[in-house]
Amino acid sequence: MQSAGCGLKLTIFARDDDVWNHRPLYYEIVRRARNAGLSRAIVLRGIEGYGADGIVHTSRLLSLSHSLPLLVVIVDAEDRIRRFVPQLSELIEEGMATLEKVEIITYAPTPR
Repeated sequence: MQSAGCGLKLTIFARDDDVWNHRPLYYEIVRRARNAGLSRAIVLRGIEGYGADGIVHTSRLLSLSHSLPLLVVIVDAEDRIRRFVPQLSELIEEGMATLEKVEIITYAPTPR
């Protein structure tokens, strides 16, 4: 069974060494998204990237393989995402997030 609807995708740009209260920042964001009842969240680790400082962080060179880029992506209904966004200002000291309107297609088993 398939259903479709409109929603919002929240993408948070972070680094794998960003922390909040001695825990990885991405862990806290995902935990809070789940506690807020948001439907989907995923953390993706990048192999190369740069931020506002312009320094390229890459997994190709062992000496520079710290502070690799991460994306935390959360998708849900627009009103639910917008209620969640203010929590990020408490968690993120420096960084960026984007919001994009998306069409959500959900797949589920067909009842027999």
